[in-house]
Amino acid sequence: MRNKLLYVVLLFSLFLSQSCSQEQSLSIESQIARVWNYDSEIGSANIDSATFLILTKNENEQTFVWSMNGRKDVGTWSIVDSNELVLKSPLQNTESGVDSIAQSFDNNGKATVHYFKDNETVATFNEGKFYPKQFSQKFNINKLSSDELHLVFDNESGSNPGLTVFPFVYKSTVLPTSISFYSVTRGLIGILGLIFITFLFSSNRKAINWSLVTKGLILQIVLAVAVLYVPIVAAFFDHLSRFFMEIIGYTNAGSDFVFGQFGTGKIQGPLQNFAFKILPTIIFFSALMSMLYYLGILQLIVYVFAWLMKRFMKLSGAESLAAAGNIFLGQTEAPFLVKPYLEKMTKSELMCLMTGGMATIAGGVLAAYIGFLGGDDPEQSMFFAKHLLTASIMSAPAAVVAAKILVPETEEFNNEMKIPKEKIGSNILEAITNGSSDGLKLAVNVGVMLLVFTAIVYMANSGLAWIGGFTGLNDLIAANTGYTELSFQFILGYAFAPIAGLMGIDNWNDMVLTGQLLGEKTILNEFYAYATFGDLKSQFVSQKSVVMATYMLCGFANFASIGIQIGGIGSLIPSRKATLSKLGVKALVGGTVASLLTAVVVGMFL
Repeated sequence: MRNKLLYVVLLFSLFLSQSCSQEQSLSIESQIARVWNYDSEIGSANIDSATFLILTKNENEQTFVWSMNGRKDVGTWSIVDSNELVLKSPLQNTESGVDSIAQSFDNNGKATVHYFKDNETVATFNEGKFYPKQFSQKFNINKLSSDELHLVFDNESGSNPGLTVFPFVYKSTVLPTSISFYSVTRGLIGILGLIFITFLFSSNRKAINWSLVTKGLILQIVLAVAVLYVPIVAAFFDHLSRFFMEIIGYTNAGSDFVFGQFGTGKIQGPLQNFAFKILPTIIFFSALMSMLYYLGILQLIVYVFAWLMKRFMKLSGAESLAAAGNIFLGQTEAPFLVKPYLEKMTKSELMCLMTGGMATIAGGVLAAYIGFLGGDDPEQSMFFAKHLLTASIMSAPAAVVAAKILVPETEEFNNEMKIPKEKIGSNILEAITNGSSDGLKLAVNVGVMLLVFTAIVYMANSGLAWIGGFTGLNDLIAANTGYTELSFQFILGYAFAPIAGLMGIDNWNDMVLTGQLLGEKTILNEFYAYATFGDLKSQFVSQKSVVMATYMLCGFANFASIGIQIGGIGSLIPSRKATLSKLGVKALVGGTVASLLTAVVVGMFL
């Protein structure tokens, strides 16, 4: 066992060292692609303090927006010789005639039309796009760090020749973290409120192990503070999210190969949509998890998390493995880690297994959620990747807390903690094939669910809007709320808004939006809720609410999951299906409370 632990430590050390080296060797393009704000404290007084530079990098192109002293330039950018930033933008407010036209062909037979004026190229036409002559500016990169960028422009000619320094600072897209008496107090009230609600649903209130509950909450708080305030931990999650985004990039390469247009090799036009950009990530990650499981890497990582929770929270071996496994695997895959123990697991252990499945998510769907929230913006994708990864880890102890309040342990349990050695294929290729097949089924299932639920919601909204028009409610709603008519979203928003307020969300607008998302997640599913969230992000008043909603939705707690768990886990232990059925609704309550607890704890320190 010590050899296994040593192997895992070495594996994590290798990952950290490679991540750090990757950070150092990471292309300048990846480091510099973000939103930079002009540092007026050390910059020139002649430059507006509202000046900003946005550098965006995606798989198709690198674009920039430079706003300074009332003028805004847009175009493309590139890095030359590792220390020079080149900005190219079309000439503005200029007119140019054309005195000759020429056509050229490359080795593949693709034509480019060139337009000339006085023997100088003024524009080109290629693959259906017109490219006017661009104005190019070169800046020396004098300083580049995680939060500072100093550009030096050498004005060799003009009225003011000489060097001009443009100092920029990185301003995060989220609110700066801060601990205040008010935020901590609101968070504690939210935690106590959620614990009290869970206490009301408990099957044996006198048997609740409050020491275990306290330890679980402490573990959550420690994780939140570490991620937000401890540099080395924050850096680790930054590296992890960057690594995660790199893997998503590999998925995009596969999608481009299969669905890309001839000539460009990229997914363009009508195929640039959910089915061809988001669903393939589920298939690839399912295959990747299957491969890691076959190699034994995933089991070792799970074992470390399980060992920590077992030692700190005094859990049984089986429920420790189940809680840790749910961080990486789905609610029907994680039970295989404890398959030898399932038949003899206590009622409380089964509750912990089911609640953990409801409160966490699988690695495959995590990539899809990042796609919903981050879109094509690499900075936003990195931001949400970090918080979604953190949410999945933090929800594991939260699920244990909720489960042990709902169904306290009153029986003797087995402390043994061994992961089954059975493989999911006879060789690594079969494991990848099996994972791909499972991922395809999941991707199709997700696509079908979203199609059906979206259609049902629109159908329901049509009927509700008619009722609202007939009764006059539509005018009343439009005049007094952010909604235009009576709808499914309106009902859920106001029904669940008090829970959002209990969580620590202050603004009423954000309470209603968060309540709507929570209702959609619980009644429909988290995929539909995240898709809606991607569209509603810009309507939130506080960025803190956006972060908390990200954590709140990160779980499988919905009514459909009750049937999924009873069917999935029940197939492994048919004799205990009746027990699983009785625990289904409580597992839904526990999974929902766990996700809310995670959101509240993080919100305390924002």
